Amino acid sequence: MNEEVHTKLELEYTIKSSPKILYFFLNAPNGLSEWFCDNINVKDDIYTFCWDDEQRSAELISKKVNNYTQFRWLDLPQDTFFEFKLEVDDITKDVALIVTDFEPANEHENSKLLWDSQVTKLIQLVGG
Repeated sequence: MNEEVHTKLELEYTIKSSPKILYFFLNAPNGLSEWFCDNINVKDDIYTFCWDDEQRSAELISKKVNNYTQFRWLDLPQDTFFEFKLEVDDITKDVALIVTDFEPANEHENSKLLWDSQVTKLIQLVGG
């Protein structure tokens, strides 16, 4: 178990796409493997994400269709999670993807760069 203190990191991205399309890429294994990881295996609520020669498992702890998906890495403290949340601006109808993650404070900048790169892939996929 990793004993470092993990602090909340929240990032927001505007994406020109519908919540329904985006939600597929944030929740469905086929969607997640298009941008978040190279491959994914799911058994019950445990998602094993694979990148090159690394793999990590996370439990799906909460979701609401077309709104959010929340996971908890199994190797991190119980009170941490990562979440993909969609918010639609009532006036402009722009869709914001809000990524919440918990990382050691000294890793926030690297994590931000990684999320920026991953979300750029997602934006290219949805054309937004």
